[in-house]
Amino acid sequence: MNVVQLKDLILEKLNEHTLDYNEKFDRKQETLRIERKDNREGVNIELNKLLNKVTKDKKFLDEVVYYITETLKRMGEEESSREITKHVFPVVRSTSFPKEMKTGTKFIIEAHTAETNIYYAFDFGTGYELLGEDSLEKYELTEETLKFHAFKNLSHLPIEMKMETVQENDFYFISHKDGYDASRILNKGFLDDMHKKILGEMMIGLPHQDVLIIADVKNEVGYDILAQMMMQYFAEGLTPITSLSFSYRDKKLEPVFILGKARDYNKYKGGK
Repeated sequence: MNVVQLKDLILEKLNEHTLDYNEKFDRKQETLRIERKDNREGVNIELNKLLNKVTKDKKFLDEVVYYITETLKRMGEEESSREITKHVFPVVRSTSFPKEMKTGTKFIIEAHTAETNIYYAFDFGTGYELLGEDSLEKYELTEETLKFHAFKNLSHLPIEMKMETVQENDFYFISHKDGYDASRILNKGFLDDMHKKILGEMMIGLPHQDVLIIADVKNEVGYDILAQMMMQYFAEGLTPITSLSFSYRDKKLEPVFILGKARDYNKYKGGK
């Protein structure tokens, strides 16, 4: 499969939905833009980045089409400032993630770590869209109010974990697949509670948006295992964040580069 064939598959599946849209394929940049005809708002799909994932797992294609259709539907709706505060959340992205929309509007961004930034999103039930700075005026909100409600809403999200023990090291996987798994790293109360139960060194990984890994590293082998986990999850994620892990000490996150050794520790199941 190549990017042209992938583009055709996406359009074929989109035509199964009752959407009135325009399409624009940039062969040089290998991108596909799908936008509403009424207000010209839309989404851009980087086909070259998506191709490998779709080739490995056809389910990714359905997820992408679902994201496009739901986002375009949401772009045709309006929301009051009182209602939007109930549905905003902070989301974590890599520092290389775009800082502005294709229209030139800047996203609302806050620094997080040397590897990550915090964006803000409006959740419309079946997905979410990142908010631009123009959203503040549109919904008559201050940036402080938006962030307050976003973190408040995040703190109410459930946190369920699966635990795997490998070579005496404990790995906790959070994967609700609600779009906010990695963002739960911003729940400071949760991190502090986990830190109290950790016996070794507390390490945290957020390789992509749909998983958060917390490791209780009790020996040197634990670092190797975590490094291999991070590389594997980072490569498989639809929205990669970082392959680096973070140490959590004194309520602070510090990126740590772990040079994993070439050993086979692939015995874990969590987060899959």
